[in-house]
Amino acid sequence: MTDRFDSKAFLASVTERPGVYRMLNADGEILYVGKARNLKNRLSSYFRGTPKAIKTRRLVEQVADVEITTTQTEAEALLLESNLIKAHRPRYNVLLRDDKSYPWIYVSTNDRFPRLAYHRGSRKRPGRYFGPYPSAGAVRETLNLLEKVFKVRQCEDSVFKNRSRPCLQYQIERCKAPCVAYVDEAEYRQDVEDTMAFLGGRSQKLIDDLVQRMEQAATDLDFEKAATLRDQIGMLRAVSQQQGITGMSGDADVIAQISEQGMTAVGVATIRDGRHLGTRHFFPDVPADADPGEVISGFLGLYYSEHELPRRILCDRLPEDAEWLAGMFTEQAAHRVELIEPKRGKARAWLEDTRENARIALAERLVSRRGLTRRFEALGEWLAMERIERIECFDISHTQGELTVASCVVFGPEGPRKDQYRRYHIEGIAGGDDYAAMHQALSRRFDRAVRESGVLPDVLLIDGGKGQLAQAIDVLATRNLTDRVRVIGVAKGPERRPGEETLLQPLPDAPGLYAEDNLSPHDPALHLIQQVRDEAHRFAITGHRARRQKARTQSDLERIPGVGGKRRQALLKHFGGIRGLKNASVSELAKAPGISPTLATRIHEWFHEGGSA
Repeated sequence: MTDRFDSKAFLASVTERPGVYRMLNADGEILYVGKARNLKNRLSSYFRGTPKAIKTRRLVEQVADVEITTTQTEAEALLLESNLIKAHRPRYNVLLRDDKSYPWIYVSTNDRFPRLAYHRGSRKRPGRYFGPYPSAGAVRETLNLLEKVFKVRQCEDSVFKNRSRPCLQYQIERCKAPCVAYVDEAEYRQDVEDTMAFLGGRSQKLIDDLVQRMEQAATDLDFEKAATLRDQIGMLRAVSQQQGITGMSGDADVIAQISEQGMTAVGVATIRDGRHLGTRHFFPDVPADADPGEVISGFLGLYYSEHELPRRILCDRLPEDAEWLAGMFTEQAAHRVELIEPKRGKARAWLEDTRENARIALAERLVSRRGLTRRFEALGEWLAMERIERIECFDISHTQGELTVASCVVFGPEGPRKDQYRRYHIEGIAGGDDYAAMHQALSRRFDRAVRESGVLPDVLLIDGGKGQLAQAIDVLATRNLTDRVRVIGVAKGPERRPGEETLLQPLPDAPGLYAEDNLSPHDPALHLIQQVRDEAHRFAITGHRARRQKARTQSDLERIPGVGGKRRQALLKHFGGIRGLKNASVSELAKAPGISPTLATRIHEWFHEGGSA
């Protein structure tokens, strides 16, 4: 403990209310954020006597000040603690790098003909949500199955409303074409109800109901319907056998952790309505010598600040504050939440399976990390840098100069830091001007860093040649960052083959001139540069495609003045689709319902005089 901090005077005035505390060092850096139902009791445990844990002793030795914030409830303290940890990332806290939300399956029950959809993010839109699922693959696998069994539409509303004939999904028997009234509303609604019964975990009840309907259809001599129901029953039974039986009912998360060689893996198996939806693995940043109970407590607080709370959380070890956490989770979820450490039975078997999966995932991670560590060391040797903690790489993507997107990816010795990736939508430049796009993206990145005293990269990679590199040099120079950031241009070789990249570095005493290096194709330093560059390229392209797709969801017709939703639909039905509409003459257009000669001329000019892309 530092001489500057008088713990006795501080503890004498600390409140006994619930709240959050922040421990700071002499430079004002937040070392640790914690929560407490009784701030006085919790903080006293740090400064009375010598802490047993090595990590705690090291922490207390650096404390120069403690700040507290009281809260009305313990649940509010949990949420505030989580927000502060994510904002400040203190070195002595358990940190989650992967805060990406789980995906769900959404059913738009308010629509006349509801659709099924993959969903991630806020669940404020009216309808039913099923999940969460551990991965996008699990959602898509389920959606693919539902297409085959119940044939409920999954197309976007914009496509559904503008169909004039069935699509390919109808032809391959994966949709009943409600868009063109090939199925009546009552039959379609029954398919939706069956779909939601399956998603809700009522598979056996659904199968029993389908059997009764099949027998009734056979009694009524409706053999076609009976055959359809028979096929549905067969597929559902096959799926039930593949998924297996969890041996547990209701909702539960199974959480197990394992630590080896300074790394920790936490496995989370998701069980909803008795069905195992899959397992996801996390690799939190854990302080050295951290107690396993403390790790699981920190993980639970962060994880459930952004994920849905089940009624049971099965842990391979309970933290000391398990009872308190359960109470806060109950208040947060508005239903009872139990933290349990099962000792036997199916629940214990699930814990052992989850722990074994976490062990395998950690082993794979350790192998990958050793290779990445060697690559970082090789890059440091080439650049004569003692240590590299952060690499950033920028890339530009567009289509013929339109909808330009810049990407920034971040790598550390532990791998990609995806929670710190950024995309920049570039505006106000000439189409195709990659130099201006790079300058704008870098300016926005480093203006914010200067304004907020934010973190800077040790190495800045620029995907491009001398022109792009010159933009980076200019941005860093005008912000007095040249001596703090090492910048490298990564120019593709003459044949654009991997391994032939030319690496450009500015010469300090010769503005506008560059040192050029071609590392061996087998050099680990080059492999790291390629890995980061390729990730920036991938991230830029996916961002650009998403932006382009969003722009294209607004059809050509929607952009023609005077053509609203009703006229658009009438035109598509009248001409049998967009192709027939484009080929129509002005006089033919004028014959369509609600289309005047003036509007017909405008539509024709739009399609034939450059109005449409």
